[in-house]
Amino acid sequence: MNNFEYASPTSVEQAVALLSSTWGESEILAGGTDLLGRMKDYVSTPKRLINIKKLPGLHAISKENGGLRIGALVTLDRIPESSDIRKNYAALAECVAEAASPQIRNMATIGGNLCQRPRCWYFRNGMGLMPKNSEGKSLVAEGDNRYHAILGNDGPAYFVTPSTIAPMLLALNARVRLIGPGGPREIALENFFRVPHSEDEREHNLQANEILTDILVPAAGSGMRAANYEVRQKAAFDWPLVTAAAVLHMSGNTVQNARVVMGAVAPVPWLSSEAAEAVTGKAIDEETAAAAGRAAVSKARALSENGYKIQIAAVAVKRALLAASGQPVPNVFAQGGAA
Repeated sequence: MNNFEYASPTSVEQAVALLSSTWGESEILAGGTDLLGRMKDYVSTPKRLINIKKLPGLHAISKENGGLRIGALVTLDRIPESSDIRKNYAALAECVAEAASPQIRNMATIGGNLCQRPRCWYFRNGMGLMPKNSEGKSLVAEGDNRYHAILGNDGPAYFVTPSTIAPMLLALNARVRLIGPGGPREIALENFFRVPHSEDEREHNLQANEILTDILVPAAGSGMRAANYEVRQKAAFDWPLVTAAAVLHMSGNTVQNARVVMGAVAPVPWLSSEAAEAVTGKAIDEETAAAAGRAAVSKARALSENGYKIQIAAVAVKRALLAASGQPVPNVFAQGGAA
């Protein structure tokens, strides 16, 4: 690692004041499960590290406006242990319980999970978010892209968003609270992620001198059902090939409205209005779920080596919808449940 300054503020205001307004000059240390690895590999070389573990109020899980507030410093292992989350947001609890490994869940924070940088091997080897060769051509498009994006990849970003929890939170219509020099602001989680178009941009709608403080999940209605389905190459800790999260608001057996979000398919968690429209006003069965899966990938565009992900994504969406509606699905590294 390069030398760096270390600060451990005791208030959010102190922490914000210590952050640089320029990306890369300072970094926030929470669980450190992503940042420290990047620093050891010289992918991130901050001049100042700000430890936020002592900030008050960010370690709590509580109720807010009838819904759920999760402080950004809550570690992943605590979320499935919450009786309120298990009761009212079972799919979220099961999704988090399967994230990473027990050792990582013990250290990683929910805020850090949402803010982690891409796992693209070009980026992790110091080539940037949009690596190019000497001729100005994309190294991803011209090279090994088997795990890269099939949606939102019309250029120049081809990486996939790394959080396996974000799709479920986005399907639940969660919001995030941020604070910076101008005070707090709150945005929908779907607007927290963005597709950068240059190396100077980040993949999060977060300023360099802002801190994510809270995740806010709306109240779970009596007719809400949700499930998360993940496809990966092995049952042990592994990065997923595709994830799909579905939240259904039901009236009897009929879907009143739906939110379907895919992960590991695009530079952002991909909210599929096409899949939601395919099931709205209908009962979920094999046929409607399969049609929604096909609709979810109707705009997918394969790169040279990742065409297989299109079929996997379609099936993942189908099975997430079936699981959310309470129907059995093949147990292939999937998590689901009523919310």
